[in-house]
Amino acid sequence: MRFTKMQGCGNDYIYVDCFSAKAPRDPAALSRAISDRHFGIGSDGLILICPSESADARMRMFNADGSEAEMCGNGLRCVAKFVHDRGIVRKPKLAIETGRGVLNVDLEIRAGKVERARIDMGTPILQASDIPTTLPGDPPNDVPLTIDGTTLRFTCVSMGNPHAVTFVPEITDELVLGLGPKIEKHAAFPRRTNVEFIKVNRPDDATMRVWERGSGETLACGTGACASAVAGILTGRLARRVTIHLLGGDLELEWSETSNHVFLTGPAVEVFSGDWPDASS
Repeated sequence: MRFTKMQGCGNDYIYVDCFSAKAPRDPAALSRAISDRHFGIGSDGLILICPSESADARMRMFNADGSEAEMCGNGLRCVAKFVHDRGIVRKPKLAIETGRGVLNVDLEIRAGKVERARIDMGTPILQASDIPTTLPGDPPNDVPLTIDGTTLRFTCVSMGNPHAVTFVPEITDELVLGLGPKIEKHAAFPRRTNVEFIKVNRPDDATMRVWERGSGETLACGTGACASAVAGILTGRLARRVTIHLLGGDLELEWSETSNHVFLTGPAVEVFSGDWPDASS
């Protein structure tokens, strides 16, 4: 099975071209095997690039634990780069089908290759039952939740996948690595949740670390950055346009007052390609 490894701000996935080859028989098992950083290729998960009846391509995303997720902003930029650079569809603006629906991606092209992309991520989902979470409010806004004796305040947003955002004075390993996995699986989040820890530097500048549902801590999360920008505006901490610094790089966010859509801009980088010996994993 031919694969390509790509990354957006260090959020790395293994991409398989299902236009030119059949999709793997068991993508969940393949994702677990291929994502292993010691015995596999090493990644945050697996993304299948498939034909679509309603868009230029379709993205299916599997976390490192094999669970299928609805969306990945960093992954979507890389899908758009792959589709353009491989000549599947050569346009400066692509429509990609995701678990969130069809999303539009504007490409920044230099010397015939995509370097960055801007995604229209659509409107944030703020109804608690649709996020989903059992915390009160639509959306839950700075709602306290106690985990292992530590009380944090969460603002919950879905960008097609669930996020719980907490603003903290300092982002520590004790929070991200210690409490992150417990928050992910807390009973308040019936489909588990991604967890974002945010330090506000200025209204237009913030720092973020993320514990991703099904993958653990990753270097970046595009939907998490979107959800954090929305949460920052809802709580009066951030401006409509903000740069968010992640462990793997910077992402630019805008929540438009006119369209109510969230826009995500960042890099898309191809790392290498190769052959995986067993596509039936």
